[in-house]
Amino acid sequence: FNAAARDVAVQALTKQGYKVLVSDLYAMNFKASATAEDIKGDLKNPEHFIYNDEMMAAWQDGRLSDDIAEEQHKLEQAELVIFQFPLYWFSIPAIIKGWIDRVLTQGFAFTMQKMYDNGIFKDKKAILSLTTGGTESMFKPDGVHGDVNVLLWPLQNGVLRFCGFQVLAPQIFWCPAHTPPDARNAMLEAWRERLNGVFAEKPLSFAPTEYFDLTFQGGFCLRPEVKEKFASESYGITTAQHLGKPLPPDNQTKAKQS
Repeated sequence: FNAAARDVAVQALTKQGYKVLVSDLYAMNFKASATAEDIKGDLKNPEHFIYNDEMMAAWQDGRLSDDIAEEQHKLEQAELVIFQFPLYWFSIPAIIKGWIDRVLTQGFAFTMQKMYDNGIFKDKKAILSLTTGGTESMFKPDGVHGDVNVLLWPLQNGVLRFCGFQVLAPQIFWCPAHTPPDARNAMLEAWRERLNGVFAEKPLSFAPTEYFDLTFQGGFCLRPEVKEKFASESYGITTAQHLGKPLPPDNQTKAKQS
C-alpha cells in the first residue's frame, strides 16, 4: 500500500508538471548506520571520532560519501518532500532514520543560528505520509495507543521544522491491511485529490521562535510576556509547549484555521 501511495503521488505531481524524484531506500540498499565510512579522506580527529563534527567538515570540503551527496542534491532541488512509510513502533523504519541521521548534516540542513523559523529549508514544504497498523480510534486521546499528535511531534517538530521546513498536515492511511479494497482505493483517491492542491495548503502551527529567549541566560525558554499572554488560554501553545494545560486539539494533524 505504501508503494501504491508513492505511485499516486508521483502520478499526481507529474501530471501537474512537477519533476518528481523518488528515493526508494530499500531498492537503493541505503545504509542506515552513521559511521566513518560516510566520509571520504582523512578524519579531522581519528583518535576521538565525533560523527557530527566530522560530517560537517566533510560537507564543507565536499568529502561526503556519494550516496549522501546525491540525496542532499535531491533535497536542494525540492520544493516539497514527501516521506512515505509504514509506522514502525510509533516511529519511522530504521532505514529512514538512517537517511535523516546521515543526510541532514549540520551546515547543510541546519546550524545553531539557522533552525526552526529561520531554518535552512524554510522555503520548502514537507509531508509525512504514513500507514498505521491500528485503527484511527486507537490513536485518539482516549485510545489504547494514545494521541497521534504526541506521536508525530518528534518527527514533525524535532526533525522537519527544526530544519526549517513548512510542515504540512500528515497524510495518515489508517489500518489499510484490514480495510476492504474499495475503501483502500478511496484512500488513494483522496490522497490524489489532496495533492492537486497541496502547494496552496497552510502549514501546521508551531510556536514561533520569537516566543523564546534564545540565550543560555534565558534557558532557551518562553519569554515571561509570552507565558503571561497564554496564561488565560484554555489550551497550551502546541503539543509539547503545553504549559501544563490540555493539548491544543489536532495541533500536529490539521492546520489551524484563521
